[in-house]
Amino acid sequence: MTEREEYSIPEGFYYTKDHEWVRRKTGESDVVLVGITDYAAKMLHDIVYVTLPQEGQILSQKEVLGQVESVKTVADVYMPVSGSILKTNQELTLKPELISESPYESGWMVEVKASNLDNELKSLLSRNQYSEYVNQLKASEEEA
Repeated sequence: MTEREEYSIPEGFYYTKDHEWVRRKTGESDVVLVGITDYAAKMLHDIVYVTLPQEGQILSQKEVLGQVESVKTVADVYMPVSGSILKTNQELTLKPELISESPYESGWMVEVKASNLDNELKSLLSRNQYSEYVNQLKASEEEA
């Protein structure tokens, strides 16, 4: 029997079933930060390279915004909300391991000016819903 790994799933974020997160920037109603969850970072293990979109690029919800490469695989990262890329976290190009070390703080990937935020947030998961989803995934992995 394997030991169950714990995953950080903070309150105040919205989550996707593809393991991205969205958090509103303080004091900004339509500007959000986007990254990948602690669960995704731990599944990828050693992250060695990150591809980010260009600033100013406009992407729709569920479009690929970039990629995270680990020693094991390359994973697409999807836009959890539609909008324009205001800023990319250039520090990740030098230190991609920040995603694993601090997925919800230093490891954010892009800052987005969302175009349909309130409607699109309704399609995302709350902390409790995402936690339940991760627990289901872990249970099915353990059965396999």
